[in-house]
Amino acid sequence: MKKITLIILIMLSVAGLQAQNIFFPTKVGSVQTYATLNNKGKVEGYVRQTITDIKGGGNDMTISYLSEIIDKENKDGEAKMSIPLTIHIKDGIMYFDLNSMMPAQKDQPQMGELKMEITGAPTEIPTNLQVGQTLKDANMVMSMNMGFIKMKTEVNLTNGKCLAIEDVTVPAGTFKSHKVTQTAQATVMKIKSTTNTITWYAPGVGTVKSETYDKDNKLQSSMELVASK
Repeated sequence: MKKITLIILIMLSVAGLQAQNIFFPTKVGSVQTYATLNNKGKVEGYVRQTITDIKGGGNDMTISYLSEIIDKENKDGEAKMSIPLTIHIKDGIMYFDLNSMMPAQKDQPQMGELKMEITGAPTEIPTNLQVGQTLKDANMVMSMNMGFIKMKTEVNLTNGKCLAIEDVTVPAGTFKSHKVTQTAQATVMKIKSTTNTITWYAPGVGTVKSETYDKDNKLQSSMELVASK
């Protein structure tokens, strides 16, 4: 279940890519490392995102990422799961190739061959995002088949809105960021849940911090940028 949650977090973290040349780095080799934390603020693992390729520029770009899930013992260590991401930007609109997200599990032969399909539409964030501006609804359906295990996850994102532009401090530094909120309604193995997320997007960086709260507004988990280069 934790790995499924991380995959969803990774998908949501690249939502800021819609704002071309604003909310994400545009240099091949750029690496951002995030810590994932539990509700008590303790590190449970890391996510490392690397830009592997960029084609085109301006209003016509294709950006390739590699997101890696890493154990908490060593944030610079070998990934236990890798997820490629491909983003197409054309005339100010981002087209997220959801089916490019194909995680490859390492050292877990007991899980069998992993087959995965992802469909839907991620969050779009306009280039000129303003305080008070609302966002389009988004959704993701992820079907996984690991031989003897079949799983379907559906996430619908609603009530997206930019609440403020403010400074946020994380281990990687202090960034002036757009504070964006969304409601996530998820169905995992027929179990439904509703959470609220607050994500801070910084120009030229992307996601700086993200917090997830339950329906009673209690913090469940968070993710924060610990290194960017």
